[in-house]
Amino acid sequence: MVDTHLNRRSLLAGIAALPLMPRSARARDFVDLEWDDLLPEGSTALPPELQGLIQHDSASLISQQPASSGVRTDWNGEVVRLPGFIVPIDYKGTGVTAFILVPYVGACVHVPPPPANQLVFVTTDKPYDTQGLYEPVNVIGMFGTASTSTQLAEIGYALSADHIEPYR
Repeated sequence: MVDTHLNRRSLLAGIAALPLMPRSARARDFVDLEWDDLLPEGSTALPPELQGLIQHDSASLISQQPASSGVRTDWNGEVVRLPGFIVPIDYKGTGVTAFILVPYVGACVHVPPPPANQLVFVTTDKPYDTQGLYEPVNVIGMFGTASTSTQLAEIGYALSADHIEPYR
């Protein structure tokens, strides 16, 4: 026979202790996304062998940005974690406060930008001291669709970062 009173007491004690547990021991409070998750059904990302091609006779990299096949709204308003590389847009002191999160090194800077549905405009209140364009990071924060235009690219998503950390 199971003592339900004891089980309820154990459950309540466990719930009460939850805030004291290290964050890593708790259930995730964000959705892990990969870049393919941002593509509409049936769409594919640029193949890796095309990601580094530059048409040197063209005037600007933005003019070489492929058309987007649309965006997905599945994670609008959700807290997500997305890995990528930083292309700085705005700084405060030595830290970046606005940037484009890109899926591969050099996108938008050394090679043409990927489609808008493969770019995320990130803002953060706490400046992030980046180690440079080649540093992979994880960005955690509120995610949504947002059409943004910069000098570097058209962007299909936005993320308000609560936490930025080196990718591990």
